[in-house]
Amino acid sequence: MDAFTYRNGILHVDDVPLNQLADQYGTPLYVYSRSHLKAQFKALVDAMAEVKPLICYSVKANSNGAVIRTFADLGSGFDIVSGGELFRALRAGADAGKIVFAGVGKTEDEIRYAIRENIRFFTVESEPEAMQIARCAESMGARARIAFRINPDVDPKTHKYISTGKKENKFGLDMERAQRAYAFAATLPGIEIAGLHMHIGSQILTVEPFVEALDKVLPLCRQFQALYPTFKTLDIGGGIGIQYKPDQAPLAAAAFAAAVVPAIKRSGLSIVMEPGRNLVGNAGVLLCRAHYIKESPLKVFVIADAGMNDLIRPSLYQAHHDIRAVRQITGTLQGDLVGPICESGDFVAQDRVLPAVQAGDLLAVMSAGAYGFSMASTYNSRPRPAEVMVEGKRLALIRERDTREDLVAREPDPAGIRF
Repeated sequence: MDAFTYRNGILHVDDVPLNQLADQYGTPLYVYSRSHLKAQFKALVDAMAEVKPLICYSVKANSNGAVIRTFADLGSGFDIVSGGELFRALRAGADAGKIVFAGVGKTEDEIRYAIRENIRFFTVESEPEAMQIARCAESMGARARIAFRINPDVDPKTHKYISTGKKENKFGLDMERAQRAYAFAATLPGIEIAGLHMHIGSQILTVEPFVEALDKVLPLCRQFQALYPTFKTLDIGGGIGIQYKPDQAPLAAAAFAAAVVPAIKRSGLSIVMEPGRNLVGNAGVLLCRAHYIKESPLKVFVIADAGMNDLIRPSLYQAHHDIRAVRQITGTLQGDLVGPICESGDFVAQDRVLPAVQAGDLLAVMSAGAYGFSMASTYNSRPRPAEVMVEGKRLALIRERDTREDLVAREPDPAGIRF
């Protein structure tokens, strides 16, 4: 579904005009469609129905409590990568038994927290990590379920910063080492071998990398099923790509399922999935307001009140986000949409055909629901934006805008510091 459409020349989210939200809550402003979140989740559930996976929403994509609660209410599990994300998920009503904990650098404190909450399993990246989990579990009189992350050395043909399944990436174990790692883990006290995990990257737009990865790991799974009685789960990760550009075709849930379901169904394993961007990416926009139009001999700069501290993906990944004028404009200009940050890398769109806005006009940065606010910062001492969620005609403020006082809330008064 497209949650953002023009009606009478004004861009709406569901049934609410975006200019109304900008007037009410100010800019920059993140806006999410709850209807889109629910529709994307249902589409994936329906497509994968034959294997009934546990869909674990990847909290890092968008960690707002209202987003997490929306998925929890739909029966979702959650993929977390930190103790903070575990806290957020539990606070929003997540079932700990549906939480999987990934990440290469889990601390002892985080491991103990997750064991106390009895999460479903840990994704384990190395033998030393398995030993740390075993020590924690044994000292707590508990058993921790683990699934080693396997790196199948598959090129997902995505941006190098979000490619995670090639042999040069820091994630997971190669196929040969995996066999030794599982044999070693089977000797550790406090450990239960739950299954195997793979995740080859994000924003993948074709099925071939997923099929290639499964072709490599499923034979390994069969070996482990025969060796370890508790080996019952295959976590196939996430990475199903969405549409960022108007001429870009997303990887549809039905197409993904058609490619992977037959093989994983034959495995007889319980399946876990970890979608993030696929569920939330096109559910959100970042609203901003143009403040100045600056013309140079080479190009035009539209200077807005949102910058790289609010949405870092364009600067970090050279990511494309479609730019729409909230009040529909037929004219265009060639130039950059930039923010107020004192960095040359502070741009939202670069060398692009943009709506011919004037100072004061509102712009919507599309496809900003994933890795938008969750990667935002207060760089240049700029307060982070507010977040709003809409469903039909109903709306709710789901995060207040930072204040200037929030910027220094954890610092003591400098006048009172003594050395």
